[in-house]
Amino acid sequence: MANALEVTNLSKAYGKKQAVRNVSFSIAEGEIFGLMGMNGAGKTTILRMLATLLRPDEGDALIAGHSIVKEPERVRPCICYLPDEAGAYRTMKGRRYLEFIAGLYYKEEEKQEECVKRGEEICGLGDALEQKIGTYSRGMIRKLVLARTVMPKPRLAILDEPTSGLDVLNSLDIRKTIRRCAQDYGTAFLLSSHHMQEVMTTADRGAIMKDGEFLAEGTIQELLDKYAAQNLEEAFERAVRDE
Repeated sequence: MANALEVTNLSKAYGKKQAVRNVSFSIAEGEIFGLMGMNGAGKTTILRMLATLLRPDEGDALIAGHSIVKEPERVRPCICYLPDEAGAYRTMKGRRYLEFIAGLYYKEEEKQEECVKRGEEICGLGDALEQKIGTYSRGMIRKLVLARTVMPKPRLAILDEPTSGLDVLNSLDIRKTIRRCAQDYGTAFLLSSHHMQEVMTTADRGAIMKDGEFLAEGTIQELLDKYAAQNLEEAFERAVRDE
């Protein structure tokens, strides 16, 4: 299986603070990779570099074969980025919002319609799409913005804390949607989270981070075995404290 993402020795500093240090990993097409770490571990900095919003100080990454350093303009059509606390136009109706986003990606009306249809299926909001987004709950908004992120079928979807602030049922819906889209569209997902259960039930592989570095990386089972843990919370605690 081909890799959608290949990261090599990525580093970034803010002044004297080293936010990310020599990080390397890859994600195959249709695979879900979770970055786990406390606030300030460097997760969001990695996502922003891969989204071409920040330029690395050292290292590089290839997304669909294109360098984020040398070819950012060729990377951007291959990715979609969903930041933490992303919102949508409150005065716009849900379906109109999906139509607006589809128009940014496709010029042909037929392709726009196909994209909107995917968005409707992904978000699962049904008749609520005829309502203004300002009337939506937090969970509904998150489902809508996840749909607009995935409906263009990017090679890599970058999600920063995709279930932040959601209740249990909405969190479960988001996780199931991510897994379904990875399987159905072959989209690779990179998600960050400080909720270990989210990564354990969603990701195929992951990495535990501290102070900008990977302490451990592998499949979920490999991480559990490495730290003789029953769950990722135990593995994370042991990794961080051992370090």
